[in-house]
Amino acid sequence: MNPQHFARPTRTVQESQHETSELMMPQDANVLGHIFGGVVLSMMDKAAAVSAFRHARAACVTVSIDRVDFREPIHVGDLLIMKASVNYTGRTSMEIGVRVEAEDLISGRRRHTNSCYMTFVAIDRNGRPVEIPELVPETEVEKRRYAAAKERRRRRLEERNEEGKG
Repeated sequence: MNPQHFARPTRTVQESQHETSELMMPQDANVLGHIFGGVVLSMMDKAAAVSAFRHARAACVTVSIDRVDFREPIHVGDLLIMKASVNYTGRTSMEIGVRVEAEDLISGRRRHTNSCYMTFVAIDRNGRPVEIPELVPETEVEKRRYAAAKERRRRRLEERNEEGKG
């Protein structure tokens, strides 16, 4: 038989990228006028989910969120922009990188406020993991992100194995 017959399908990074934005309003903020971290995390999760769904073309669930540092406050009136991209794929899971920028709509100035990596797993109707297409990084930046994500995955799995022993 032809070995290509059993090869997993592939998808490029560009095919699953997603960008979205939302104007930050008073109900999104604390008493200082700074946007709640939970509002930002929710938006990041949704943006990453769209990217994951586009890559897998299947239902996907969030299984982990790496460290999220809020570098500077986001204010009421800022346009919050989420940029999500698949960095790496395993057999059923994928790492999605999300970059968050806040734009002052009057000046046009954009600030990088935070980033994180989220891991998603594609699932079937019974909640069981399903195989996803392999990721094909094309540009030098995509190849660098792929290699870095592969190393993060190795460390995550190592940590999980260590936790299981304790």
